[in-house]
Formats: sequence, structure tokens, C-alpha cells
Amino acid sequence: MTPRDARTDARTDARATDAQRRHDPAVRGFASDNYAGIHPEILAAIALANDGHQIAYGEDQYTEHLQSVFKKHFGEQAEAYPVFNGTGANVVALQALLPRWGAVIAAQSAHINVDECGAPEKVAGIKLLTVPSLDGKLTPELIDQQAWGWDDEHRAAPLAVSIAQNTELGTLYTAEEVRAICEHAHERGMLVHMDGSRLANAAASLGRPFREFTTDAGVDVLSYGGTKNGLLLGEVVVVLNPEKVRNIKYLRKMSMQLASKMRFVSVQFEALLTGDLWLRNAGHANAMAKRLEAAVKAIEGVTLVRPVEANAVFAILPREVSERLQKRYRFYFWNEHTGEVRWMTSFDTTEADIDAFAAAIAEELGRAA
Repeated sequence: MTPRDARTDARTDARATDAQRRHDPAVRGFASDNYAGIHPEILAAIALANDGHQIAYGEDQYTEHLQSVFKKHFGEQAEAYPVFNGTGANVVALQALLPRWGAVIAAQSAHINVDECGAPEKVAGIKLLTVPSLDGKLTPELIDQQAWGWDDEHRAAPLAVSIAQNTELGTLYTAEEVRAICEHAHERGMLVHMDGSRLANAAASLGRPFREFTTDAGVDVLSYGGTKNGLLLGEVVVVLNPEKVRNIKYLRKMSMQLASKMRFVSVQFEALLTGDLWLRNAGHANAMAKRLEAAVKAIEGVTLVRPVEANAVFAILPREVSERLQKRYRFYFWNEHTGEVRWMTSFDTTEADIDAFAAAIAEELGRAA
């Protein structure tokens, strides 16, 4: 090592020690599975891809190999396009389904309608036609409330349907329900998008492979979520019907979702999906939600308002109790009017976390009494 190399290493080591941990890792929350850190196996995969140079903008070997990984799960026709985040994935996917005058039918509670700051309409330039749904799920009958007026130039043409798996209300579609929606939509000349930000949780809960309730059920394009399943960042737009869904690579760039160092996004999904890490992470998160459901059922003053089908628990408590509890654990009010709250579990939620949270709920309710 030359003296210059030694000085460089010394400066690097000094800079590394400048960074200080700014949070207490023992503090846990139940606001979102996005609050969790990165799974250690994902961190190791990022480090594995870090040495040396690789071609930028998706021409790297990791992104090339990722195609075979997604084909294994979704079929030989599947095409995978990594992007930065879930909103970007939905915007890119929906743009690919519609002409300028097109509209997409979605549940009123859908994430693309209530949680993306209008991005599908403002960035993608499409119209959302929403339908009220008590459980967050669409049916052929609900779709028909908005599936009309294709020849009316005064109305945006409903040319796509978007469903979420899981829904924003934590509910799941069976493969049969997805197939019924796709057949109904296709018969009316509409394509189908699936928002799969928690697709792994759905597969773990249903005990079915991804392909059964996506490709084989007739979905044309989906957004596959990784961040909520243990990744640092990254989602993938998965084209399942290349004959109908085209030009993703141009739309991805135009929507500012093309990563220059894409290998670091792609290698995460390779680590997640090549083995069973995705299933372990999702299955554990679902199990912790079930444990929380069982714990709070036994607490007087807690009303569970929705079925726990994946990793979300919805409940109503006295508002003052929820507000005090929020000072101890982060979570969100889901419905400000009714006082309904949402508790989310993640891959790193422990049984001790659940037990401590349930004890805190009982304690705060006891104070209220």
C-alpha cells in the first residue's frame, strides 16, 4: 500500500465514523410495514452487487437475470421492469393500458385513488372512475356501475380496471374472483391492472402461487411490491400480456422511474424471489397480525371492524385512548369520523412486540375506565 493509499483509507474510515445512529432500534411501530428496515439477506445481496462496474440503466447482468426469476413465478411471457416505488409502478402500468382519452375503474378506497396524491391523474393523465365498495373489492356488478359510455365523446372511456391485492382494507381476492373480473373486463374491451404492493402477503395468506391469481386468472399487468416485503427500495412493473401492454420502457423513463444503477434494485428482487425469502417475510408478517388480532379480541373496549386476511388489523377504540397510545406506538387513524385505526405488522415484528403493544392497549383502556 502506498502512503497515498494509506491516507485515503484513513480518511474513509474517519468519514465512516462520522455517521451516528439517530434512532433507537428498540422502538417499534404499527403504522406501516414501510417502517421496517432492510432484511439482512437483502443487504447482503446489495453488497454482493456493489463491487466493480456494471452497465447502467438496466443493461446489467442482475437485471438480465431478473427476467428469468419473474418468468418462473408468472410465466414465460412475463416481462419485468424495475422501478423506484409503488406510485411510480402504478403510474407507468396504467399509462401503458390507456390512450389519452381512457379511464380506469377502481374501488373508491383504492390506493391509486386516495393515497397517491392524484399521481395517476396528474402524472399519467388518466381519469379514475371510482365505485364505493364496503370491503375494498370490486365485482363484475360493481364494475358495471362505471363501465358504460364508450362512444360518448363527453366522457372518458372506461378502458381498464384496477384491483389491489391486498386491498387497502386488508381484504384478499381469490383466484376465482380475479378471473371473474378479468373475464368480465375483457368481454367489454377493458384491460386489467393489479396493484400488488403486498402481493407476497396475499400469496402467503391464500397459500397459492402468484401465477394462479394473476397470469392464469387473466391479469394483463401488475405492480409487484418489494419495499413492504423487506427491500430497501424498488418495485417492478410486470407485464403479463405483452401483446396488449406495450411501450413500458419508454413510459418508465418518461415517468422518471428508470434507475441508472438498476443492478441494486434488481439484485434485491433476485434475493427475495429466487428462494423463499418473500414467503418467509410475508408469512411472518401475516402471522403477527393474527397474533395481534387474537390478543386484542380479549381486551374489552376494542372493536375489530374488518377481517384479518393478511398483515393489517383494523379496530375502533375510544379516540382519547388511541391518541394516548399513539404517543407510545406509531399508527394511523384510518377513518377520522369513526375513530377507526389501522395496525400493520411487518417481517421484523416479533411476538414480544405484539405482546407489549397489546399490553399497552389494555393499560390505556384501563386508564380510560
